[in-house]
Amino acid sequence: MSNVRHPPDTADVAEQIMRTGPDPGSDRFHERERKKKVHEDQLPSEDDKALPPPVEPIKSGEKPGRNEPCLCGSGKKYKQCCGRAG
Repeated sequence: MSNVRHPPDTADVAEQIMRTGPDPGSDRFHERERKKKVHEDQLPSEDDKALPPPVEPIKSGEKPGRNEPCLCGSGKKYKQCCGRAG
C-alpha cells in the first residue's frame, strides 16, 4: 500500500456536497457584492431632495456640584440622589 494521495472521484465530491451542502466560503464574493448593492440603494441619489441641516442638540443647564441640593427636589445632596454612580 502506498501513501500517495489521489484526487477524489467526481462522484465522491458530489456525494460529499450533497451530504454537507455547498462550501460556505464559495459565495463570499457574491454575498459581499449583494450587501454592497443594498447599501448603495439606500444612499440618496443626486435627484433626491437635499437633507435638512443637522439640528443643534438641546443643552440643559449646568449640572449641580456634588454637595449642592439635587435638582429633583428631594432635599438630598446631588451626590446622594441623582448624581449617584451606578
